[in-house]
Amino acid sequence: MEAQNVEISTRLTPEMKNQRTIELLYKALQQGDTSTVTKVVASDVEWWFHGPHHCQHMMRLLTGEPRSQVSFRFEPSSVQVVVPGHDCVIAEGWEGSHVYWVHVWKLKDGVVTELREYFNTWLTVTDYSLGAIGWDMGRCTVWESVPRDLARGSLPSLLLAI
Repeated sequence: MEAQNVEISTRLTPEMKNQRTIELLYKALQQGDTSTVTKVVASDVEWWFHGPHHCQHMMRLLTGEPRSQVSFRFEPSSVQVVVPGHDCVIAEGWEGSHVYWVHVWKLKDGVVTELREYFNTWLTVTDYSLGAIGWDMGRCTVWESVPRDLARGSLPSLLLAI
């Protein structure tokens, strides 16, 4: 069985491996598996946050704050690679009708090196390197938020260039 897993693993693209790493990270965080978290997140992870200060839940989890003190549970509705070759994985989710979050993870050699965390913020991700194809002013939208319950309300929006 282990040989079969190794064979399947060698057929995965780097993007697929990165997506699986992030899916594994969320699962480990939900289960309180700190051993797995420390294996897939660099000790000097770069972290950016946009949102209310009290919503910095992921950093609390990544720094080892006891789960009993972090009541927020990240259950992503989607986890996806947006641009092949950029080592970037985006996850988004909702907590009821009042909280929408997006995480933009950057990985190097299968380890998370950067996290950009957005709460109640509409995010548009663009890739300027695709401009040669003839997109609008050298920019191509590769991912955009879809906050289902919050779409009726007003959210601040940000443009993230990769």
